[in-house]
Formats: sequence, structure tokens, C-alpha cells
Amino acid sequence: MGFGNKSEAQAEQRKETDFCSGSCHAEQILQILNAYRHSGTFTDVVLQVGGHEFPCHRATLSASSLYFRTMFHSQLRESCQSLVVLHDISPATMETLLNFMYEGKVDVHEDNVEDIFKAADLLGISVLSKACVKFLETQVDHSNCLGIMNFASSFFIRPLAEKCQKLVFQDFVEVYKHEEFLRLPKEQIVELLSSEQLLVEREEVLVEAVLKWVHHDPSGRKGAARELLELVRLPLVDPVFFVNTVETDDLLQDCKECRPLLQEARRYHVFGNEVNSARTQPRRSSGRTEVIVVIGGCDKNGYSRLSFTEKLNPHTKEWILAASIPGYSKSEFAACSLQNDIYVSGGQLNSCDVWRYISQLDTWVRVASLNKGRWRHKMTALDGRIYAVGGFNGSERLPTVECYRSFDNQWKPMAPLLRPVSSAALAACAGKLYVIGGAVSDDANTNQVQCYDPVENQWSYVAPSPFTQRCICATTLENIIYVVGGLMDKIYSYSPMSNTWSEVVDLPGPVESCGLTVCDSKIYILGGRNEYGFGTDRVWSYSPKTGDLTEEPPMSRCVSYHGCVTVTQHVARKP
Repeated sequence: MGFGNKSEAQAEQRKETDFCSGSCHAEQILQILNAYRHSGTFTDVVLQVGGHEFPCHRATLSASSLYFRTMFHSQLRESCQSLVVLHDISPATMETLLNFMYEGKVDVHEDNVEDIFKAADLLGISVLSKACVKFLETQVDHSNCLGIMNFASSFFIRPLAEKCQKLVFQDFVEVYKHEEFLRLPKEQIVELLSSEQLLVEREEVLVEAVLKWVHHDPSGRKGAARELLELVRLPLVDPVFFVNTVETDDLLQDCKECRPLLQEARRYHVFGNEVNSARTQPRRSSGRTEVIVVIGGCDKNGYSRLSFTEKLNPHTKEWILAASIPGYSKSEFAACSLQNDIYVSGGQLNSCDVWRYISQLDTWVRVASLNKGRWRHKMTALDGRIYAVGGFNGSERLPTVECYRSFDNQWKPMAPLLRPVSSAALAACAGKLYVIGGAVSDDANTNQVQCYDPVENQWSYVAPSPFTQRCICATTLENIIYVVGGLMDKIYSYSPMSNTWSEVVDLPGPVESCGLTVCDSKIYILGGRNEYGFGTDRVWSYSPKTGDLTEEPPMSRCVSYHGCVTVTQHVARKP
């Protein structure tokens, strides 16, 4: 009997191969091997886990696990031992892993996924560890994202950790309401509150989160209250929320360390951006930001008086046109902010006019006039009041000082200057006013510094400045006064606490009659006149923290003798 030709035999062989191969055959073999494992048939090694013994086959373990493959194929002692002891794995988890190694099946759910992943990662079963990660990715929600994020970070599973972190930052308003947030250690709460990636439109959300976390374990967490409150913008919360929620919290009221923070918030609610700290800087995600407002002034040649009002967003570097003062085209006026609104007074020639810019409405309204017309004077806010100091009336320098309260819309005379000056610098710092330098006649300036105590209604002299200039400006940041202008090519600083002067940093060139303001914890110098008498459009920022002087994008036009003030505003988000 013949078997046919060679091609017929090959065809028959292929037919038999197709018949015997496939997943069903492999699955059957694996099931039989797993049955052999359970019955101890043909096993050649025993795994001891937590007092339980699992008879196994070395070949099957090596085929599935890098850990066992390395162990059994090496010269290690365990390679020939009949008993292998494993640690850091529970018997239940080991049984699950063995079922997977033998049959490729596993029941992963929320209660066991972390234990299975840890064991699979330890034993080098990469297929199973990847399956656990894939399962976790489908389970991430507001209630568990913090726990999964910490788990993923500890095992360097970067994509999963980043997915959870993104959800935490974007939906913190929902995340903090769940139990996981209350179980976080203080260090992680600090990390969250310190991140600029945290997206919250209302600072009240973060205050509520802090209070909820602290009250979860009052005796153990009360000591962390101050550290956490320092990281939220408590002054920027709604005043009604502050009174009804923060002020009525017994734990905070009993915490002496928290009292300065509560007092700072109270002062900010009364005095506005006159109170300045890291907590008064709006969180970028809140939709609020500090903007620099430039008002009026003179053009490049100093002839034309400008009526423009423009706002600079330092983060986007954009200039936005704002409402102009109706019919107001004066120069050498004074400008300052009070409770987040802007006040402009006086101006050439001998004006008594005072206007208020309501920043949230982008509109100007006229308020009570000065008692005495003046220009080349300065204004600043101190303890919720505005002070108009010195100046010129067309024939003489003025010693007069007026104080304005928005509460009753009145200007009242205060103690006069010790020496009349115009075009001086004025700053409020540590509860007092400081009038620096200025002109005492058409041809002479002074280096004297006059200090006003509002409690005593009295002026006195303090350490003179190292310069004798007019057309200078001053601003205050963290209880240090900074002075620029007078065609000086340096920034100077004065510390009222030590009554000393210092040179801060060299400027690229001399400037006078410029704008000077604090924004985003930096000092901004805008415009002014150069040594040739021409207005400039250059803008500089100086950071006292880093000591860096940076040239910023220029203004939309050259300007000098302008008003320059910082306020906080809601800004439209770009789609």
C-alpha cells in the first residue's frame, strides 16, 4: 500500500498541524498543568508564602516570571532547592498569580489590584503588571485619584500618575470632598496648596479644604493650621465668607499662630492692596490678576497732554485700552490706589479736581475736590485714607497736606510739611508717610526726608537720602521703600526699620518723571523722560528676591508725567 507522493504527505501533515494547534489546545494544556499543580503531580519546587506552601513546576514559573527564570537558570542556591520562601506577598495574592502564570486568567478588581501589581512587579510578571495599570487607568475618578496617584508615583508609573495629577489639579473642588483627601499627610497638602497648577476659581474652596482636613483630627492637626493657611490667599476670599466661616471657626480662633493671618485678611478687606504679601497675589487660575494702569501724561516731546488710560497684564504682556477721565487732559497730577480703585487729583494748572476710577466697572466718577489746587504733588494711601502732599500752585511750593476718606467723601487738612516741596517722592511704609527729596525752589532741590506719623499728626526728619533730586517716584514692597527718577541711573532703597539708605541696582540709563509701581512682587518702572528730555516707552521690572533687572516689552507709546497704579481685576480667559 503506497502513501502517495511527497506533496500529498506535506499536505496531510499541514492538515494535522492545523487540527492540533490553536488557543483551545494551549488552554487545555495549561488547565491540566494547573490541575497538576493543585494535586502536586510532577511538581519539582515548593513556594512557601506566609506559612502556606504551593507545589509548582519550575518550567511553568520560569516561562511566566523573570524573577523565577533568573533564579532557576543561575548558580544561586535557590536554583536547586526544593523549597523557596517568598516575602512581601500574601497567600491569597500568590494563589492569584499562580493561576495567572498557569492559565493566563486573573480576576482583578479594586480590592486586590494594588496587591496583585506589587507582587507581579516583584516577580517580574510584566504582562500582569501592565494589565493592572490598564485596569487602574479605567478606574480613576474624584474619589480615588489621590490614592492612585500616590501608588503610581511610588512605582514610577508616570503616565498613570500624570493622569491622576491632572484630575486633582483640574477638579480639586470635587477631589477634596472625598475621604482620601482627609487621609493625606500634611506634606502632601502643602505640596498641593503650593502648586500654581491648582485650578480653582474661588479661593474659598482651598480655605474650606484646609479647615476640613484640620478638623478631621483637631488634636493632631491643629499645629499645622498656620502653615497651611499661609499657603492660601486668605485676604482674597469673599468678606462674607471670611466673617461667616473663618471668623466663626473655634479652632482658628483658639490658634494664636493663626491670628496674624486673620488680621492680615481683615486689614486687606478694609485697606485693599495697601496690604501686600504673597497671600494678596491672586492665584492665576482664579481669573483675577494684578494689572498696571497707566493714566494720561505727556507725549514724547512733552508738549501734548495725553488722555489715554491703558492697562498692562504683566503675565500676557498685553496692553488693553480702558476708559479715560472725562474731559481731563492735565499733566503733573497725582495718582494712587485705595481699596482697589484709583484716585487722580490736581494737575496743571492749579486744579482741585479729583476723580475716582472704579476698576471693576471701568468707569470714572468725580469725587470731592481738593481744598487747595495743586500740581507736582504726590498722593498715597495709608490706613484706608488718601494723603495729598505738597506740590506747586503756580507761584510757590506748598507745605499743605490733605487727607481723604471715601467713607464721608471729604478732604481735611492735616499737619503741614516741615519744608514745602514739589516733585518729591512719597511712599507709605510701616504705618507712616515718607516724603523724599523734591524741589524747594526753581533752582534748588533737597535731600531731606520728612516722616509723618498719622497717630500724632506730626512730621519729623529721618535719615537724608544719598541724592538731591526732583521728579522722583517711590513705592513700597515688603516694608522697604524704593526710589527711582531724578535722572538717576540707579534704584535706591530706604529701610524705615534701620533708618538707612542703600544702592539697589544700576539702571541702563537715567530717567525722571517715570511711572513706578509694584506688581506681582516686582517693581515696575514705566516710561519717563531720558537725559535728552524726550519721553520713552521702555519698561523695566526689578525683582528684590532675585536681584534681576529685566527689560519688558515696551509701552504702546512714549509717555512721561503719567499716573501709574496697580489694581487687581478679573480678566477674560482665552479659549
